[in-house]
Amino acid sequence: MGARADGWWRDRSAAALRLYREIAALAARGVEPGVLPDGVEPGVLPDAVRPATRPARCFPEYVLVLEGRSRDAAAQMAAAPGPRVRVVAAPGAGDDAIAEVAHDLPGPRLVVTADRELRRRVAAAGAAVTGPGWLLGLL
Repeated sequence: MGARADGWWRDRSAAALRLYREIAALAARGVEPGVLPDGVEPGVLPDAVRPATRPARCFPEYVLVLEGRSRDAAAQMAAAPGPRVRVVAAPGAGDDAIAEVAHDLPGPRLVVTADRELRRRVAAAGAAVTGPGWLLGLL
């Protein structure tokens, strides 16, 4: 959320809810495979179900990790679940939860962060990393 100068720091819960709604809308409309950062594939399908051509849109799963006061928005997000968007309320530091999710999820993973240390941790867990400008450009 810190990548935007929209006053998110005044009401972190409302900012998290805004971001959640934008990500849910993105998840519903999908993305063109070509907009994924270099080296990130939308997922590998078994040969039996792989289309002959590259799909026009892909519909990845999204995980939104909430920490601190932004966790207050988790109940509102659960009341209106978005398609392919999972919310994780971090019990402690959000970076720890993000690194854990990046490690535990199977398949291709892409973490959006500008934090250098978190970038190192999720890359060590096997996830690709990109900055927030990429996601903000899609929203």
